[in-house]
Amino acid sequence: MWTIAWKELKSYFGSPMAYIIGAVFLALTGYFFVQSISGSFAEASIRGWLLPSTFVFVLWSPVITMRLFAEEQKLGTLELLLTAPLRDWEVVLGKFLASLGMLIGTLSLTVFYVMLLFWFGQPDGGPLLTGYLGLLLYGAATLAVGLLASSLTGNQIVASVVSFGALLLLTLTDQAAQATTGLSAQVLQELSLTSHFTDFARGILDTNNLMYYVTFTAFILFLTVRTLESRRWR
Repeated sequence: MWTIAWKELKSYFGSPMAYIIGAVFLALTGYFFVQSISGSFAEASIRGWLLPSTFVFVLWSPVITMRLFAEEQKLGTLELLLTAPLRDWEVVLGKFLASLGMLIGTLSLTVFYVMLLFWFGQPDGGPLLTGYLGLLLYGAATLAVGLLASSLTGNQIVASVVSFGALLLLTLTDQAAQATTGLSAQVLQELSLTSHFTDFARGILDTNNLMYYVTFTAFILFLTVRTLESRRWR
């Protein structure tokens, strides 16, 4: 598992893709950060760029994960990987950890924003920690969706479009819940990725939101494992 993760990480940083995607992410979050601290009602917090960054993951995660299984299927190396003395869940977790490492590496560069806040103001440390924790959990959930989409097809473009559509739907579910009432609104609210992130951005650590992201990610990874297992019977 760790060998696969290390191989994929080297593949990421051995190509310009990782640096281009990281630069785009930093450019967008940097813009959101400047907007949040500008104006008469600016506050020393990262909430202003955390919430818009969740929409960035709708595009960022599909690009990161689209090649992980789709490329293996296109090149015909996935069968060799599955016949190796590895369990299917080890293959899935190895590739997921590689994409998670890419996520952590990219988020670590945004610590510069926090340094600026401490340099020019006195931010509260609690919301900073919960905000980054929530962003990491949110990003991990979107990466799991992208990994599942990549396991369903041998075309990277198709994988990215499928994961983009699924993530966009899970993101907009929160707005759909506001347009309805009753039980349907509650169900849509619970399914939404965005609605469970808001408390993290506010500095509130709710175990229900924490368990939602952990359970969601684990369930999507389980579906990915089952998708790989189904290939053995084709």
